[in-house]
Amino acid sequence: MSRRLWHLLTGLLVPAWLVLTVVAVLFHRFLPVAPWLMVHLLLLGAVSTAILTWSQHFADTLLRRSAPGGRASMGVRLLTHTVGAALVVAGMVGGWWPLVLVGGSLVGANALLHAGILFAQSRGSLPARFAPLVRYYLAAGVALSIGVTLGVLMARTDEGEPFERLFVAHIGLNLLGWVGLTVIGTVALLWPTVLHARVQTTRASARGTLPLLLAGLAVLGLGALADQRLVTALGALLYLVGLGLVLVEAVRLGRTSPPTTFASWSIGAALAWFFLCVAGFGLLVAFAPSWVAAADRLEQLVPVFAVGFAAQILLGALSYLLPVVLGGGPRVSRPTARELDRGALFRVIVVNGGLVLYLLPVPSLVRVTLSLLVVGTLASFLVLMTRAMRVNRRVRRATDASASPIRPAGGPAATGAEQPRRTGATVTAVGALLLVVTLGVAMDPAAAGMASGAASAGVSASGHATGHTTRVDVRMKDTRFSPDRIEIPAGDTLVITLTNADDMVHNLVLATGVVSGSVAPGTSKDVTIGVVGTDIDGWCSIAGHKLLGMTLTVVAVGADPAGDAAMPAGHASAGGESSAADDLDLMKKPAADFTARDAVLPPVSVQTGSTPNGSTPTVHTLTMRVKNVTTEVSPGVTQSLWTFNGTAPGPTLHGRVGDVFDITFVNDGSIEHSIDFHAGALAPDKAMRSIAPGQSLSYRFTATSSGIWLYHCSTMPMSVHIANGMFGAVVIDPAGLTPVDREYVLVQSELYLGAQGGEADADKVAAQFPDLVVFNGIANQYGARPLTAKVGERVRVWVLDAGPNVGSSFHVVGGQFDTVFKEGDYLLRDGGSTGTGGSQVLDLAAAQGGFVELTFPEAGSYPFVSHVMSDAEKGARGVFQVTP
Repeated sequence: MSRRLWHLLTGLLVPAWLVLTVVAVLFHRFLPVAPWLMVHLLLLGAVSTAILTWSQHFADTLLRRSAPGGRASMGVRLLTHTVGAALVVAGMVGGWWPLVLVGGSLVGANALLHAGILFAQSRGSLPARFAPLVRYYLAAGVALSIGVTLGVLMARTDEGEPFERLFVAHIGLNLLGWVGLTVIGTVALLWPTVLHARVQTTRASARGTLPLLLAGLAVLGLGALADQRLVTALGALLYLVGLGLVLVEAVRLGRTSPPTTFASWSIGAALAWFFLCVAGFGLLVAFAPSWVAAADRLEQLVPVFAVGFAAQILLGALSYLLPVVLGGGPRVSRPTARELDRGALFRVIVVNGGLVLYLLPVPSLVRVTLSLLVVGTLASFLVLMTRAMRVNRRVRRATDASASPIRPAGGPAATGAEQPRRTGATVTAVGALLLVVTLGVAMDPAAAGMASGAASAGVSASGHATGHTTRVDVRMKDTRFSPDRIEIPAGDTLVITLTNADDMVHNLVLATGVVSGSVAPGTSKDVTIGVVGTDIDGWCSIAGHKLLGMTLTVVAVGADPAGDAAMPAGHASAGGESSAADDLDLMKKPAADFTARDAVLPPVSVQTGSTPNGSTPTVHTLTMRVKNVTTEVSPGVTQSLWTFNGTAPGPTLHGRVGDVFDITFVNDGSIEHSIDFHAGALAPDKAMRSIAPGQSLSYRFTATSSGIWLYHCSTMPMSVHIANGMFGAVVIDPAGLTPVDREYVLVQSELYLGAQGGEADADKVAAQFPDLVVFNGIANQYGARPLTAKVGERVRVWVLDAGPNVGSSFHVVGGQFDTVFKEGDYLLRDGGSTGTGGSQVLDLAAAQGGFVELTFPEAGSYPFVSHVMSDAEKGARGVFQVTP
């Protein structure tokens, strides 16, 4: 096989991984473990494959000696890594730990084999000035093998502090060790080569640099394993010092030979992000209050590392090396390189400018539009690479067919045209960034503070503006305004500087109609209230925050008592609309095409896609996505519910004791949300944390106890989030559960109606005065569409009271329960202690659950209700239609 053909075949692996990465990014909202998948397709797939290939190539060059086994050995290593990485990805996506174990073992063992071959190759090689750089590749292989081992252990470790410490060490050894050390050893010579600069020596090959970097990695890893966060941060600092020594030299070369191509700009930008990410690693770990918080913050840093550093270093290096690999001499490589250099400055500015804007506290939809632009720009490399390969073939054929020199189309432009082209590229890139930011703001103007109204509605009719402006700083912390009372001379213009020191988004709404727009955590915003002539009430309008006490009062000192009164608190949010409760008619029949929620308990295997693995636990993999959905909760009455996967209650999960549930929670809503599974026991710090719109998290728990368990949003005020639809059930079968003919699930909850099509009324929730009490989200639905059974059939009904406030007393009119299971134990079974016992109700407090079993003695309609009769009259009722 020719050298060129070999490089072409092996070189296709990296683009294949890149294509898969782009696909995962575009469709991530439909994929399980999407954040993990996107990062690992890029880093474990494309970047690691490139490292294996090019580290061997550079080692051959630096040592002036081929590796033992030659191309066959390299082919085996590439194949082993590809299979191992594919198994790891498949195992994580499918929740099959044995695949993760096998794949991780292959990747780790292959990394050690790669390091061993490099070591053997370096033994006995001829002395060379830059041969010490090969040691970086040796150390990187060892770091990957350790990092992969930690990753495999993480896949079998429940969420909690041990998991988080493994995660921190895993990130450090894989990103700073495997990727970072390889890049440092390579760019020491690649960077000056790309810049066409002469280099006599490199700081990376100096005696003390690599030991300093390795000491940093060792301290980092040992600090994480020994539960010493400051030691881990110190390790990152040591690594940063070593990296800084190398980058100082890179900056000096960049100043003497300025970058002019996409390869040089992309590599230079990547090195800058590398330094910032390592610094960020140390700072985030050092100042985090716990390992859980440190891991959470580092998880947000990984995409920056992946895009800013890894992706740009990979594409920059490929842009330079691909024409060299394709070969053909200068007449062929120049037009090939020119194709890869198309839109160079535009691409670099868009990627790096977009990444900077993404990191700023911009609205969620702005982040979405920026992400699409950046990913699309990075993906354009695949198109340019295809064009470059076609140009290479075409020019090569033309060169072979003609003995005369060929001037490729689009030859070098005049020097005077270079600056206008760069200016045009810069303007176009900035314009593209502004366009996508504007598009994101246009889709969510309130989040960007664009909904502020005129600010003089509070002026007293008899008052006069003083012409003086009063500025007040208001801090938002712990769901409070501080100060929450502002005194200002009547007639002054008030400007409030809002600073959000909380960990969630807030805003300020005034009764005059002024709206601040969303204020992201850690940011400030000036809000001009206007001339104040009367007292004004204000509050945070994020759902439930006012209920938690987030209110503010502006007092106009010296105002005319006879002047106009400010609008009452709540006017802006209510908008003068009446409550949907005014339209309630519980005797009204639903439309003919109405379909009730399917109350049948889904089978274990069908519901969650679980896969038995012999003696290993069954793993249920599911994506739970927050969606705002307008739902008819009673005939003619609609509410805008916050839902899990589009329904309230959310999907019913079904498993057995010992099963593992691997949940990817995605917030596609408009405010912060979270999820709390009562069916698993674990520290809530990370898995149950609130996440902003557009974010996601992984939640993994083991079902160690049987029963029917509640899951719900735990973002405060929890009562409002549950009342607005954020709840569901997890059924874990007790051991020895006997088969029945029919099995149903009924989740009781309350609705506190706001305006038609609006959200729950937080004041009603606080007063615990529901308008509706329902089974499975809709009032009386099983009266209109009865549940079915046959005479003599055994029916099991699982009942869960989701609340948030009202208990349940489940009763079947005309039926008697011969089996009652509540909160993990049987209250009645086989007639109880007397042998003749029966039960009439299953009584449940909020968040409790159980099941009852009964048979129906004859055909007929058997109503079922909550025997808290006022609640039954508010919609908590249905019918079993029993046929012969």
